[in-house]
Amino acid sequence: MVSGVSSQNVDDALRYSQLFYGGTARFQSMGGAFTALGGDLSTLSQNPAGLGLFRSSEITFSPQLYHIKTSASFNGTSTDYLYNFNLSQAGIAWKIISNNNTSGLITLNFGYSYNRTNNLNSSTRIEGIETRSSLADYWADLSDGTYYSDLGGAEGIAYDAWVIDTITGTGPGYLYGTVFSNYGDNPPSVYGQNIRRIITNEGFTGEHAISIGGNFSNKIYFGATLGISRLNYIGHYEHLESASYSLASGFENFTFTDHYENNGTGFNLKIGTIIKPVESLRIGLAFHSPTLYKINEYFYENINSNFEGDDHYDFSNDPLRYSYALTTPFRAIGGVAFQLKKFALLSAEYEFVDYGSSRFSETGDGYDYSGKNMEIKNTLKSTGNLRMGGEFRLNKFYFRTGYGYYGKAFTSGEDNANMDHQSVSFGAGFREQNLSVDFGFTSLSNPQKYILYTSSAGNAIADLNTTRNIFTVTFGYKFGY
Repeated sequence: MVSGVSSQNVDDALRYSQLFYGGTARFQSMGGAFTALGGDLSTLSQNPAGLGLFRSSEITFSPQLYHIKTSASFNGTSTDYLYNFNLSQAGIAWKIISNNNTSGLITLNFGYSYNRTNNLNSSTRIEGIETRSSLADYWADLSDGTYYSDLGGAEGIAYDAWVIDTITGTGPGYLYGTVFSNYGDNPPSVYGQNIRRIITNEGFTGEHAISIGGNFSNKIYFGATLGISRLNYIGHYEHLESASYSLASGFENFTFTDHYENNGTGFNLKIGTIIKPVESLRIGLAFHSPTLYKINEYFYENINSNFEGDDHYDFSNDPLRYSYALTTPFRAIGGVAFQLKKFALLSAEYEFVDYGSSRFSETGDGYDYSGKNMEIKNTLKSTGNLRMGGEFRLNKFYFRTGYGYYGKAFTSGEDNANMDHQSVSFGAGFREQNLSVDFGFTSLSNPQKYILYTSSAGNAIADLNTTRNIFTVTFGYKFGY
């Protein structure tokens, strides 16, 4: 994860391509392993053939409480957390055709479900004493060789706020120094400043799944989904560097703010089948087309600095607005499920996805994204996701558990080459003929290296460990037997 100082980068492509299927409490408590099971409205976003297993019409509604805790190690350890209440799923399955035959087309169902596919809310605090470098060094490196009046972006306002300046006598090539070396007049740079970065992200990706699914001879179930995906995301951080010691430049502190907002709509198609060769065995297959998003982005930066003698500077870049397209990877999922009479269900599945195939494209401004797309191809790779789940029945009560492994998305040699995600889930449910109430708990965790900045003086990298505790309740009502 890079610091977020540029738009439309690898992190954006991965953020909107990586899915952690949300849905009903039953779906989540069984690890999301429903490709071969079906019979749940969450599967409209995973394997639409699952709609063909509905024997009646059904409505479900799934509110969710989301708790995220992030621990950051950066010359010390700091912890932050937040709570978020949201709608994980809401939908309906409706019978269109229902026959009593034992062969041919037995049922055809229409389904709609809103399924949240990723919760992007987080709060992270990174804090520690830095003895080798500064974000100011990153800006100075970017500025080297550029005439000061031609500076743009964050380095431009850093220059205006006297955080960086030209080194005396470097001539028309222009080299830049920072407040920590008195702009090159008092080398070497004197570090030891406190760094604190507060990262506050908000948002989600979610899908409106509109589906048709049917049952052929109680052996083959089929389905198709038109997915209308929505994304909303706010990425915001404030980076503070404060020197409690005296510097020749008189520098005391600066705060840099980076803020951007994304919102967009995307479309995809999904097809799938579930085959039941014998009563106790189901085999599921599903294919998802790439999702084509059109995204609008709003972006601004601000810096303020303080020096001895009450000198204060405050500068902002003019807000920028972008429009661009993102194509996410296709997906292929295969699964198998076993039914042990009416006592238990066991399910497992494997999902293939190539994150390196994500692509940005322009939507009318003529911008050339080939460089950024090559970076995605070289930085991200194909991987596999494994999900497993089980359900055990005791009269009207159901007990569930699940596990998920989401593979490494970054190529070997990248800072986050070892970043994966793992989930453990549990749940229980109560079902009468028409009514059902289900509860699910999922713990999703991952390590991550967060790069605050890179510079010739040194890099600042924090080790993050993030745990998301997700509590979901689903209320269901069946009708139209």
